[in-house]
Amino acid sequence: MEAGKTPRRLFRLVLVKPSHYDDDGYVIQWFRSPIPANSLACLYGIASAVARTDALGDNIDLKIDAIDETNRRVRPERIARSIAAADCGLVMLVGVQSNQFPRALDIAAALRSKGVTVGIGGFHVSGTLAMLPEIEPNVQKALDLGAFVFAGEAEEGRLEEVLRDAIAGNLKPVYNHMADLPGIERVPTPHLPAEVVRRTFGENSSFDAGRGCPFQCSFCTIINVQGRKSRRRSPDDIERIVRDNAAQGILHFFITDDNFARNKDWEPIFDRLIKLREEDGINIRLIIQVDTLCHRLPNFIEKAARAGVKRVFIGLENVSPDNLEAAKKKQNKITEYRKMLLAWKTARVITYCGYILGFPNDTPERIERDIRVIQEELPVDLLEFFFLTPLPGSEDHKKLWLAGAWMDPDLNKYDLNHAVMRHPLMSQDEWEGAYRRAWEIYYSDEHVERVLRRAAATGNSVGQALFVLNWFIGSIRIEGIHPLECGLVRLKHRRDRRPGLPVEPAFTFYPRFWAETVSKQVRWLWLWGRMRRVYHAIKRDPNRRAWRDTALTPVADDDTETLGIFQSGEAKAYVERERKLARIRTGAA
Repeated sequence: MEAGKTPRRLFRLVLVKPSHYDDDGYVIQWFRSPIPANSLACLYGIASAVARTDALGDNIDLKIDAIDETNRRVRPERIARSIAAADCGLVMLVGVQSNQFPRALDIAAALRSKGVTVGIGGFHVSGTLAMLPEIEPNVQKALDLGAFVFAGEAEEGRLEEVLRDAIAGNLKPVYNHMADLPGIERVPTPHLPAEVVRRTFGENSSFDAGRGCPFQCSFCTIINVQGRKSRRRSPDDIERIVRDNAAQGILHFFITDDNFARNKDWEPIFDRLIKLREEDGINIRLIIQVDTLCHRLPNFIEKAARAGVKRVFIGLENVSPDNLEAAKKKQNKITEYRKMLLAWKTARVITYCGYILGFPNDTPERIERDIRVIQEELPVDLLEFFFLTPLPGSEDHKKLWLAGAWMDPDLNKYDLNHAVMRHPLMSQDEWEGAYRRAWEIYYSDEHVERVLRRAAATGNSVGQALFVLNWFIGSIRIEGIHPLECGLVRLKHRRDRRPGLPVEPAFTFYPRFWAETVSKQVRWLWLWGRMRRVYHAIKRDPNRRAWRDTALTPVADDDTETLGIFQSGEAKAYVERERKLARIRTGAA
């Protein structure tokens, strides 16, 4: 070191995206996990930009490690040693959702016991600070551990502020930026190293092209955490994200915008992605999320397909207008469902539709009736079922909280796959039984063959449809995990069990785990073999392109008189109301 120069110091920043516990108390983890969290990529990208500058001081070297616990074991003792070997350091538990908060607290407690500085951010902290009049008890537990919490987003120097405070030993207990959401154009873009992305099945990465949603769904946390105003990245930003990832061989992306169709720059972004694919030969594949009115946007679906969209997630939520209205989901119009889904089918894009069970008017009989109508009349590929859940940060949660209504105190269950509140018409057993029955009905052998035949009849890839159908069936029947949480080959670590549950003896844990693993892989192979026979029968059928059913028939003026989706009392009332509104609009014109 030259005389008069300040010695350089190493600051180690460890970013951890926690998983959560299964019903047996083991961390949900895979050899190859689903798509990595965008929050982890955002924080890594921002921190990397800080590391390339002297923002923390000209004598600070910032080293960053990113851990996605769904595919990499978190070892607090090793993290503590790595930070102790540096001059200073910090662990940030990022993007922590409500169901991941208990796991985050357990990781934080283990690290704090070793003297490590820990911060927790994400939707649970942000949502509860934005919506509740007091600190939520689990957030208070984090503060009691000596961890700090971060609400809001980390762009526009907010991560730098935390890092500088950590270096100075002057961290605040609460960083609350919910009243001032940052712009996300021309700021450091989401990025993860290839070694992190390659731990996912299919080497998928993720990024957000925009944040915020204009709608008011009462069960949603997005509008209260990311706001209702559209904030978006520029087409230049998106091109940089794609090119940076393509340079390390990553070509598959999930665009995490809650509703990409409401991104005001959707068209210039698609145009840029089309250019990258068609002129520059970068063969990207995309998954996006949209609303049920996206087909009304001229060229949206056509350009989405050209831009590389292969799968689209649609918040269908329900087919009963009264349920949709109760959830403030008035933008979902059942009269548009078939038109919208047929448009995606024509574009050869696989559709995933979210469907919520447990609206106030639901009963087991009504749920089953509606699912069978969907099977017969809507060309949906995959239906994903969720319990209506009062997620902390949503209007539903705030109302129940203020009313003192019962909600399950275990945040680990707030994953949309457990019933965590009372239902006015169903007992807990009836509600949970209706949830299990929904999966059985929709993914029956008869309907799976129907979905594959629809794919063949419309020129879509039967193989791709078969892959995602099998993934969903196996996730539920074999792994006992919701398909959105399922990965490739489940991992369990004997000592990574939820505190309060016993650590199993090695001589019983490992034989059972390996027997379970082998059994599951055999069942997966049997499922693939059985469904492969259906696939070959369809491919060999010379009349496969001529096959038709009700769902594939073109939309007609008399659909509201003939289709079952419109025959319930609430649907008839809705259709009549829409007709009156149309007559009023026509008269006003």
